[in-house]
Amino acid sequence: MIPVILSGGSGSRLWPLSRESYPKQFLPLASEYTMLRETLERLRGLEELAQPIVVCNEEHRFLVAEQLREMKQLPHSIVLEPEGRNTAPAVAIAALAALEQDSEALLLVLPADHVIENVAIFHDSLLVAGEAARQGKLVTFGVVPVAAETGYGYIKANARYEKAQACQALVVEHFVEKPDLATANAYLASGDYFWNSGMFMFKAACYLEELQHYAPEMLSLCRQAYSAARRDMDFVRLEHEAFMSIKGDSIDYAVMEKTDKAVVVPLDAGWNDIGSWSALSDLSVQDEQENVVSGDVFIEDSQNCYVRAENRLLAAVGVQGLVIVETADAVLVASRDKAQDVKRIVERLKLENRSEHLHHRRVFRPWGTYEGVDDGERFLVKRIVVNPGASLSLQKHAHRAEHWVVVTGTARVTRGDEVMELHEDESTYIPVGMKHRLENPAEVPLEIIEVQTGGYLGEDDIVRFDDVYGR
Repeated sequence: MIPVILSGGSGSRLWPLSRESYPKQFLPLASEYTMLRETLERLRGLEELAQPIVVCNEEHRFLVAEQLREMKQLPHSIVLEPEGRNTAPAVAIAALAALEQDSEALLLVLPADHVIENVAIFHDSLLVAGEAARQGKLVTFGVVPVAAETGYGYIKANARYEKAQACQALVVEHFVEKPDLATANAYLASGDYFWNSGMFMFKAACYLEELQHYAPEMLSLCRQAYSAARRDMDFVRLEHEAFMSIKGDSIDYAVMEKTDKAVVVPLDAGWNDIGSWSALSDLSVQDEQENVVSGDVFIEDSQNCYVRAENRLLAAVGVQGLVIVETADAVLVASRDKAQDVKRIVERLKLENRSEHLHHRRVFRPWGTYEGVDDGERFLVKRIVVNPGASLSLQKHAHRAEHWVVVTGTARVTRGDEVMELHEDESTYIPVGMKHRLENPAEVPLEIIEVQTGGYLGEDDIVRFDDVYGR
């Protein structure tokens, strides 16, 4: 069984903590581990488990690779999408990759941002799903609902789920869009409906056969994008033009709602997709007033609130039913019952060409991080941290000069034809147009303060001549 981990989402409902450049699957939200790592960790103990295929956005490739390295998990491959095209093409390309290894490959498709509290029950469900999948069925996992939830799609099975009975694969009658509250209550009372989890199991070949039948153009473009892909270490860089020509669609719409091979395995294991701040709050430890607090928070005379501080003291007095989340560059205040609508703020940020939906003040790069400290009309101050042994690209800028001051560690600096080492409290100057490179030759992080000056200070003012990360 080959796990296919879908890690391409942006997690906009968890803004301002989740950003496009660092979305929720790379954050430790429900435990000390990131959600991507939690997804892989809960597979430990399964027999005959192959190395995972991770599908992610090209911009997140080093975040994925680093997290796999930290848990000593070698991937089958990391498939890089130039841009998200939803789950149907992502899984099709993973299936093509899996079939190169095994003509009978069995895929377990898991989003990278779910929580499952009871791993033993989850494993039992996988065994049932595996039996059905090996018989040619396309299996989805239906979460046994515990409330009339309007934020999920539903699956209607051909038989009522009885908890006392052994878990079994039920024939899918139909899929249902997110309902209104009255309809959700009726679904809950009937016992015939499940929440649509977005998790699947099937033979790679069976999925591609159904995709060929129902979405042949999509499959053809997926084959083109994969066959012309470039391999770079564990990365599979899909051919850009073919992949961008794909009309995105979900597995549900493209295949599962149309096929006659769909079955659903009930899952009653404490599942949560952490699709909103209120969902995350439900997973967290509450005080006597049903508040959840995280970080440097003072809260008084308040009930049913989720309050999270990332950078500074956050105080709340006399409030009820609120979500308050503070980050270095943004603060969210929302009613808990409107938590699903946070994505509207993200949409407005995009329309107004703002950057707060894209990245945090601290931006992660394959070599380390940089963080804006101060800026003005013709200057920008950054705090740069370079990981041990890491190196920035050999580059130059057309519009800005840079001043570097070493705070801690040792910097190896290429400055034109000169290569030098700088230590704490030492500095150098990079004129406009000069080729330069910053490296950390030591075994401890290098921290520098960079002062940029010039008429244009955008991140796109970079001409790269050599880059170990293939940018």
